[in-house]
Amino acid sequence: MLPSSTVENYLKAIYLGTSTLPAPQRLLPMGHLAVALRVAPGTATTMVKALSESGLVEYEPYAGVALTAAGQRLAALVVRRHRVVELFLVNVMGYRWDEVHDEAEQLEHVVSDRLIDRMDEMLGRPEVDPHGDPIPDSEGIVKPQEAQTLLTCPLRTRVTVTRVIDQDKVFLRFIENHQLKPGESIEVEDRDEASDSVSVRKDDRRITIGARAASKLLVQVAGTLLLALGLASSAIAQAVPFEILDNSFLVEEAFNQEPGIFQNIFGVQGGENGDWEATFTQEWPILTQAHQFSFTLPYSSLGGQSGAGDLLINYRLQALLESASRPAFSPRVSLILPTGSTAKGLGSGSPGWQVNLPFSKQIGDAYLHWNAGFTHTPSAEGEAATHNLLTPHAAVSGIWRVRPMLNLMLESVVDWEESAESGVERRETAVTLSPGLRTGWNSGDTQTIIGVAIPVTFTAGRTAPGVFGYLSYELPF
Repeated sequence: MLPSSTVENYLKAIYLGTSTLPAPQRLLPMGHLAVALRVAPGTATTMVKALSESGLVEYEPYAGVALTAAGQRLAALVVRRHRVVELFLVNVMGYRWDEVHDEAEQLEHVVSDRLIDRMDEMLGRPEVDPHGDPIPDSEGIVKPQEAQTLLTCPLRTRVTVTRVIDQDKVFLRFIENHQLKPGESIEVEDRDEASDSVSVRKDDRRITIGARAASKLLVQVAGTLLLALGLASSAIAQAVPFEILDNSFLVEEAFNQEPGIFQNIFGVQGGENGDWEATFTQEWPILTQAHQFSFTLPYSSLGGQSGAGDLLINYRLQALLESASRPAFSPRVSLILPTGSTAKGLGSGSPGWQVNLPFSKQIGDAYLHWNAGFTHTPSAEGEAATHNLLTPHAAVSGIWRVRPMLNLMLESVVDWEESAESGVERRETAVTLSPGLRTGWNSGDTQTIIGVAIPVTFTAGRTAPGVFGYLSYELPF
């Protein structure tokens, strides 16, 4: 049987229904399934028998129905499409969280898994949708959630709402109006069996809700919730995704190129006395986004001498993709080849290596990036001897999304630069602050980004302002 909207609706209803069954019950009663789908019991039974013949469900007459492994995976992917679409509609399209369910019910049957994966990536690989419902991954696997309802959680203990398990618009508006959405911190003060109600304290307000409503709010104790709080609140509060990524000027961002896309980056910085330095970098994914090869070729004109500098051959691993609970992380290691002229002061005359550890995390309309690493040249040529030079560095930047394709930037870099002058090794601290902006445009499968910044470097009481220009061009291969 080929998947259709009717088949997918049945599988999803069985998937969601069996997920609420108490152990060890595993079969969903046919009456429950018919009610969930709003069809007659006979209609549900006829369809379930057809699904059983197709190997998607196990059906036991007068007992109920459960999904087979094949049916479980197909149902999970339908749920994944539904919940990713809901989050996309809220975060990107500006829908309210109480109006996306019906839209997602339609779109879940027509969007491709490839499109869903791109939307999921654009959203930062979230683990929950706007209502706190877990999003299955691309293999149909759901990360387990441990939670209690307001009827079972500890009294007078700070808890955080993680999930709302009712899609009714009126109920969702009630939850929003009383500030009980996922991510909110509350306390259950009392449960009154006589009135069948629960008293909840939110900040300095006391709210009384019915036991039925309380059973639909899942919470976790705040003391054990640092991770889960990030998952739930980020899914609700995360701003519209950035459409410009991996285009910082001085502080490396932790995002490799997607498969089938390579990037060309050109940057040039002018300083005092007409000196300038330029770099050209080209980045290529190696089959997948996990592995990236690139090279960086510098060219400069310093003190009246101009020419190419030392070439960098780079490998970067996408160790972590960004999610609601963690930053992206892409460690890089670079081999430095002595292609620059030492006589002109444009190279070290020795092979070396560089390590950088970049992290990136979106917080609302801002992206934070932080790096740490070092450059090591074990046999840099000096006037009369070679020198073992090590320069650690650290950097941090904040990027504010004014619009999807317009970002304001503030980058800062600290280098503890070790050098050898007149045969004497010495270390000097250089601090660079660089405000700037970047913008760009998409044209088909290509993206062009341009930017400008005003870096100012402070070294031993000396201030050196400059100007920086940036151009990036991404295209498929």
